[in-house]
Amino acid sequence: MSSALRAAIYQYECRDESPAERLQRLDRMLGASQGRLDLVICPELFLSGYNVAGKIRQLAETQGGPFAQAAAALAKKHGTAVIYGYPEEAGAAIYNAATCIDRDGRTIAHHRKLRLPNAYEKSHFATGDAYTLFELNGWIIAILVCYDVEFPEAVRACAARGAQLVVAPTALKKEWAFVARSMIPTRAFENRFFVAYANYCGREGTFEYLGESCFAGPNGRVIAGGSMEALVTAELSLADIATARQALTYLEDCKRFDGSPHPSRGRNPRARAGRNPR
Repeated sequence: MSSALRAAIYQYECRDESPAERLQRLDRMLGASQGRLDLVICPELFLSGYNVAGKIRQLAETQGGPFAQAAAALAKKHGTAVIYGYPEEAGAAIYNAATCIDRDGRTIAHHRKLRLPNAYEKSHFATGDAYTLFELNGWIIAILVCYDVEFPEAVRACAARGAQLVVAPTALKKEWAFVARSMIPTRAFENRFFVAYANYCGREGTFEYLGESCFAGPNGRVIAGGSMEALVTAELSLADIATARQALTYLEDCKRFDGSPHPSRGRNPRARAGRNPR
């Protein structure tokens, strides 16, 4: 078993395309890669598009639905695991979800977005309630969708559960460039692992996406990034994580702040003996 993971982000340029057309485009991109990839990651709500409020329920499907089956066939055809976002129908609820299908076409992970950042999402989606981690090619991988990864607590929770790579499908507009350029490398650095941030490029209605999908490494440096439609590729190494964690022991040292505060002195100035501050 190799410690290297050959990964790619499909930075999709937004078009008015159906889920089937989007999968066909991904098929062509993977065909050009000639089977050299272990994992490809697509953006948030890839099958439907993000800024399509009036179509969300129409485009939603249940787990294992027709487009999930098409994605599974595509993954098996190219021998590549695929992570893609879509609106998931579950009874009366719709979730902003992401699924991982392995190279054999089997669904091995499914994540529902934990936090919804704006009125648009809150009016269309229900919230998930669990972290999602799975194993692929000897790697422990976590999925966090877009806004989820902006919370250091969420990313640290994944690290505490053993994650070596956090995959974050996103739909980041240009006005939020700080997230891709600063927050994502910081999340990778402070947890000493890899973060894959999979964004759109181009325009979708009134939205103009940043692009700048990237892989950030355990030293906080961006390994690969892009601004045009492309497969952004990187070879990730478990050895790099081990080296980074040996050089700077963030994950061990942060335990001093969990449960048993350190240093022992210092308290909320509003707290009174025997009472919690309001």
